[in-house]
Amino acid sequence: MSLVRHDIEVLEDSPIVEVWRMGYGDPSVIGMFAGEPDVPTPDFICEATAQALKDGKTFYTPNRGIGPIREALADYMEMLYKVRVPEHRITLTPSGMSAVMLIAQATVKPGDNVVAITPSWPNIMRAMQICGAEAREVAMTPGNAGWSLDLDKVFDACDANTKVIYLASPGNPTGWMIPREDAERLLAFCRERNIAILSDEVYHRLVYDREVAFSFLEIAKPNDPVFVVNSFSKAWAMTGWRLGWIVYPEGLKDAFEKLIQFNTSGAPEFLQVGAIAALRHGEEFVKFFAERCRQGRALVNERLGRMKRVHNIPNQGSFYAMFSVDGVDDTLAFCKRAVVEAKIGMAPGISFGKGSERYIRLCYAKSPEMLTEAMNRLEAFVGTYQE
Repeated sequence: MSLVRHDIEVLEDSPIVEVWRMGYGDPSVIGMFAGEPDVPTPDFICEATAQALKDGKTFYTPNRGIGPIREALADYMEMLYKVRVPEHRITLTPSGMSAVMLIAQATVKPGDNVVAITPSWPNIMRAMQICGAEAREVAMTPGNAGWSLDLDKVFDACDANTKVIYLASPGNPTGWMIPREDAERLLAFCRERNIAILSDEVYHRLVYDREVAFSFLEIAKPNDPVFVVNSFSKAWAMTGWRLGWIVYPEGLKDAFEKLIQFNTSGAPEFLQVGAIAALRHGEEFVKFFAERCRQGRALVNERLGRMKRVHNIPNQGSFYAMFSVDGVDDTLAFCKRAVVEAKIGMAPGISFGKGSERYIRLCYAKSPEMLTEAMNRLEAFVGTYQE
């Protein structure tokens, strides 16, 4: 008899990871399967962290993060959204994924359900399933102008047992952004039914028609059922640092303090000092990185647009391209063969839920030289690929 719960044993592994394992550590593979750039963390962040280590910042910390990091986060969000979130509604987390798991633990139990707008990052739904909730997917529709969402389908998927509606804006893998008027409709619906909104805003600075994406913080009242998750990973090139944060409704500080206490107990102080440096002094880098992604997006879109059999869906934000290939139905097999035969790492659309099964995702947060070589390899591979 297994010591592990059956539902955990049968929990599906991410197909992204399945492909990533095939190419990880192989220097000949151009890795575009993971959501991270080829740019290392800026020196000023690393230097602040190294100095904190030298200064002995190696002891236990408050569960929700040291006071200066919560204050820096409040200042940063006020700069972006012109809304002051008090520090007692902010919790630093050891990774954005930890933030999601904490929200899942706080909001759902067996018998509940969560409605997720897909295509989406699969870990969100897995977190809810680990906590015993049913994951219900509502697929967006791809089109020549990008992805679109029918909010009425989201509302129709909800019932008396729905506890959370999840969306990512800008989206991973789609780059879709929720229009403000749709966000207001969704918030009104959730207020009336006491359903939580879990808004994943990790790609908030990687947008191409403005400096920052719309946030639910701009319209939510302190007591609204809105959880905003963010991360240091993307905008500041800090993927391996595993630091994120949550903004939660008024009155939940004690609950999240306890949940962190019994999960990770908090993040190391020296990493928090580096994150403060990112927030206080990182605007120049954030703008540089967003522009680099803009150029990568233009290069990839232009090349995909010229490839035979390839249909690329425009994106508004994040740093991914989503495309389909005529004659390719099994995207997992396509991506596995691409690693071996073309030495390109990409993510199969089957990873991202309903609506993306026939699509392939690649991350273009790379140098122009790397992207050019990747597109050359992809074009040759697509030209001869048969299922």
